[in-house]
Amino acid sequence: MIVRDKPSILSIFFIVRRASGSMLVQIYPQLLLVMGLSALVVLGHRHAPQFVPVVSSAPFALIGIALSIFLGFRNNACYDRWWEARKQWGELVKACRDLARQTLLLEGRAGTRGVDVRAALVDHAIAFTYALLQHLRPGEDEQRILERLPKAIHGRFRPNRNRPDFILREMGAILATAYRDKLISDIEFSLFDRTVSQMASVHAACERIRTTPVPFAYTLLLHRTAYMFCFLLPFGFADLTGWLTLFAAGMVAYTFFGLDTLGDELEEPFGELPNDLPIAAMADTIAIGLREALGETDLPPLPIPVDFVLM
Repeated sequence: MIVRDKPSILSIFFIVRRASGSMLVQIYPQLLLVMGLSALVVLGHRHAPQFVPVVSSAPFALIGIALSIFLGFRNNACYDRWWEARKQWGELVKACRDLARQTLLLEGRAGTRGVDVRAALVDHAIAFTYALLQHLRPGEDEQRILERLPKAIHGRFRPNRNRPDFILREMGAILATAYRDKLISDIEFSLFDRTVSQMASVHAACERIRTTPVPFAYTLLLHRTAYMFCFLLPFGFADLTGWLTLFAAGMVAYTFFGLDTLGDELEEPFGELPNDLPIAAMADTIAIGLREALGETDLPPLPIPVDFVLM
């Protein structure tokens, strides 16, 4: 996610780096193609108008309005996915903090047994957070997960296809054992189970977002219409604006292709592009908070943006 101060009016025109929020790097080939075609249309209309005719510009206004509405609809759908994913990770932050606070009631119960159960639950919550990160963004380091889990279950953890769900089951087993040993009451068990269920709900919601993309027909229709509109646009304005058609068509192409590319990035909020969610940073933030709740002092610093990007 791009994190930066609002640029000044002057500097906003000189932002071209992708990490700074500009879409220019991704779409400049399309812009050059549209502007190059515009130059050929203007040149051809001036020297061979019988072969390069110019049509009325009125239809382009109607098509442009319709295309803008459809583009806005798709971008809203993609942003809804991005925002829903952000809300779910916010719920995970809350659930983990609730768990760390709720487990304080285990302190002092059955000697050190209560302390051990509290540490196990909080460690599993840390492992769950990193396992969910790895589940949504494959390739993340699994060592941070294993170091929070008992070595006895490492062999059962690795073969699991859904590792976050495995850790939630282990948390359920810890709670069931504590309830059977009368370390917690039935009301306290329900309290803990509700918090673990909130973590499971976040897991399920994130899987839903990751495995259910925006219908491909929307993307295909938008791509085709945007390209056809931008390629035909010079034929409607070459006679009216002359060489300024290059810049007019370029500006329209920059807007349409830029919004289209931004929608593609927002559609996959758990990726590793600059506009995707910083779930790795949020996982580190959760882990640091839980470790601090356990009384650990050798903690890393909180994540900060690097070149305006927080991942």
